[in-house]
Amino acid sequence: MGFSGLATVNPAQSALKDRRGALELTLALSQGVPYRIFTLEDPDRLVLDFREVDWRGVDPSALLESTLASGVSMGPYRPGWSRMVIGLSEPLALERSDMVIARDSGAALLGARFTPVTPEAFAARAGAPALSGWDLPEPGRALPPREEDGPLRILLDPGHGGIDPGAEREGVVEAPLMLTFARELRDLLTRSGAEVYLTRSDDTFVSLEGRVAMAHGLDADLFVSLHADALPSGRALGTTVHTLSREASDEASRLLAERHDRGDLLAGIDLSESDDEIAGVLMDMARVETQPRSERLAEALVLALRSEGLPLNTRPRRSAGYSVLKAPDVPSVLVELGFLSSKRDRENLLDPAFRARLAAALRDGILAWKIADDTLAPLRLK
Repeated sequence: MGFSGLATVNPAQSALKDRRGALELTLALSQGVPYRIFTLEDPDRLVLDFREVDWRGVDPSALLESTLASGVSMGPYRPGWSRMVIGLSEPLALERSDMVIARDSGAALLGARFTPVTPEAFAARAGAPALSGWDLPEPGRALPPREEDGPLRILLDPGHGGIDPGAEREGVVEAPLMLTFARELRDLLTRSGAEVYLTRSDDTFVSLEGRVAMAHGLDADLFVSLHADALPSGRALGTTVHTLSREASDEASRLLAERHDRGDLLAGIDLSESDDEIAGVLMDMARVETQPRSERLAEALVLALRSEGLPLNTRPRRSAGYSVLKAPDVPSVLVELGFLSSKRDRENLLDPAFRARLAAALRDGILAWKIADDTLAPLRLK
């Protein structure tokens, strides 16, 4: 099983114990990871799914100190995911869970408490929840054909979320701010006739490859990732529009790519049977047409922002190896709406009137790109 960016478990600080009539799980991890908890029947059991946890060195028998739990096992679940299963001696339900992440080291402590319930209540709650990013489309799955003259289908990606709040400056947090803006932009685009979806609708974590997979699952016409980052120097300001490249166009783009991408996650096509060289060739072939379309989209957005008189960075067009832009066949851009490390940008992004102008400009740029893209459609390879 191949993993990247693994979280390891500290067995000495982890336990599964009975406490005050309830079952309590403590799991110490080297870094925070997205997780979900649910119950299944026949037999009754608790299931915890994690993104990339390495269980090596964890002895299940040493972890289990409970009469409410009949056994515990853990291991790989699917590529990039791992699972812990706790067998139950009696029906239990999740009362609470939280993951506390240390700001200095990034180490995480997951705590969860499960309390007794009736068999009927257990049965009513049992089943895996439908959460975006967990049940990804199967590689290579055929999608239903799109209507030739159907509306423009856009996937907006409010960056970060959940355990990854993004940049924070002076009490302003990137993840909720981007969700607010994504909703505002969605409303404008929808009123213009587009069909618009969001990678997340609340403060939840969606993995990088999950966001890319959603673009494929929707058969999206374009993918726009929204961010408002911060750089240590604090000198960056204004809107920038980024596209994918093998090499970062400048040092600032490289730093931003590192912040956005916690790992180099290739997703979007089934490369599981290909070696690295072949996989790279296949993805490059898929991008022969898509990349120029992404570049034209970025140029259209910059032009619309400039026409509206909105503050642009001195170098508004940039590129880097952003994992979230690696869908080979969906035109994709990442828009840094501003920098939370800039006082001016922070104040602008907190101003609803400014965000309305910004959203209108991005809408205009997208619609202008669509008109131009349609005229070039007959020239593209079938």
